[in-house]
Amino acid sequence: MPELPEVEHAARSLRAWMQGRCIVRAAAERGRVLRDEDPRRFARVLSGRTLESVERRGKYLLLIFDREVGLLSHLGMTGKLVLREAGEVEPYSRARFELQGGQVVHFRDPRKFGRLRLAPARRLAQQPEIAALGPDAWEEPPTLRSLSESLGRTKRPVKLALMDQSVIAGLGNIQVAEALFRAHVSPRRRADQLRPEELGRLATAIRESLAFTLARLTPVQGDVSYVEEPGAANPFLIYGKAGEPCPLCGEKLRSFSQGGRTTHWCPRCQR
Repeated sequence: MPELPEVEHAARSLRAWMQGRCIVRAAAERGRVLRDEDPRRFARVLSGRTLESVERRGKYLLLIFDREVGLLSHLGMTGKLVLREAGEVEPYSRARFELQGGQVVHFRDPRKFGRLRLAPARRLAQQPEIAALGPDAWEEPPTLRSLSESLGRTKRPVKLALMDQSVIAGLGNIQVAEALFRAHVSPRRRADQLRPEELGRLATAIRESLAFTLARLTPVQGDVSYVEEPGAANPFLIYGKAGEPCPLCGEKLRSFSQGGRTTHWCPRCQR
């Protein structure tokens, strides 16, 4: 699932591709991505609009067009934004924005877990999903103090607490696993029992992991890429590397199920 770095990269790409350009024609297929939205209304409202700005909140994109038109987007598990030339066929395209000049931005989503929802631009930040988000992990980087306050209120394992979007917005399975490893904190530790020095290391590790991932995404001129592209080399320190030696101590990395997700960790570095 795309996490904060991929969604931030998507926001930057959309600004480069679409900002200030008129949508000659918008179209979308009826289905789960639009939820209850009527494709005909989707096309009618967005056709002729010009994208004015793109904001990111956690894993959500907030697109603001002229005439107070807003569009809330979530990439889901397999959603991706791609830029193509007019006439190119794009598999799994669920929505399309034909731009003045001939290019087309596609919302591609094989598994249809993404979503697109129209709303007045002034109300995008008031949508329930956005209003429920905690501080953004990139725009409002966590500190020792903020982590002490948010994690000190829960007895959950720290990995599950950090993946709660109401605690910190934008972190997912990959980023949390990497940050905990960088901070030498066990994913099993109770969140409210972390010591100040551990919270300080964790705050730094979250920022470092996000910056590391963002730096490895392709330039905005190309497709919005993920760090987990099929066939691509795994750039992470421990995520997806169970059975391999720890890059720090050489101990065999392990994995276990936690909250329905696979957790990767080093039993020596993260005791």
